[in-house]
Amino acid sequence: MNTKDMTKAQGHWILAKMGKKVLRPGGKELTLKMIDSLHINSNDHVTEFAPGLGYTASLALKNNPKTYCGVELDLQAVKKLRKIINGDNRKIVNTNANDSKLGTDSQDKVYGEAMLTMHTDFRKSEIIEEAHRILKKGGLYAIHEIGLLPEEISENLKAEITRELALSIRVNARPLTKQEWSKMLEDKGFVVKTIHTNPMSLLETKRIIDDEGFFRTLKIAWNILINPKARKRIMAMRKTFRAYAQHMNAIVIVAEKA
Repeated sequence: MNTKDMTKAQGHWILAKMGKKVLRPGGKELTLKMIDSLHINSNDHVTEFAPGLGYTASLALKNNPKTYCGVELDLQAVKKLRKIINGDNRKIVNTNANDSKLGTDSQDKVYGEAMLTMHTDFRKSEIIEEAHRILKKGGLYAIHEIGLLPEEISENLKAEITRELALSIRVNARPLTKQEWSKMLEDKGFVVKTIHTNPMSLLETKRIIDDEGFFRTLKIAWNILINPKARKRIMAMRKTFRAYAQHMNAIVIVAEKA
């Protein structure tokens, strides 16, 4: 969550520094669809991988799950999350998503957003495997990530997009096509139940207003205006998203542990 050096900071933390709360690729709309598809209820033990600022956690907790556990690696994020997510049967643990320390077959619902994309395929598999391990039979696992279009996208274009994303957001993002995301889940013992998609328009004005509201959008715009280093980075990110708009989207997949 370090944003002291705006030239090196990860893109999502720069956006958070500017006041943006919704940092998921498909925006608030896709996050709400994901939470609705999980059907969280008062009997559920729920785990979130990489809760970040806690926005989606607040939505999940409205359903009053029996327990909630956020698994977050960033220590600064952990400290902030523990101030807003506390109380009986709610906790934040500081560890990797591929090693949650939670019991086998102990959770009913697990979800994570905008985090698998940021890892190699090997690490993606490890995290999915961990979700499978901690879920009970019939439990649901949901992901909200960056997708690639079309399914037949060339390896050269895929490599180009990966390279440009790494340069603009300072994270080695490796998005996949819908079929590739689905296969990765299926290979680890999941059955895909639901898929939702949205355009990858995280930094477009309409999406920001939809996600943040009009007055918060004005505040974000002002913060960007008075922070030239942050503005330069954010404009670079938006340029990349626009350049590959036809080949990137946001995808939510909800899968069941077979």
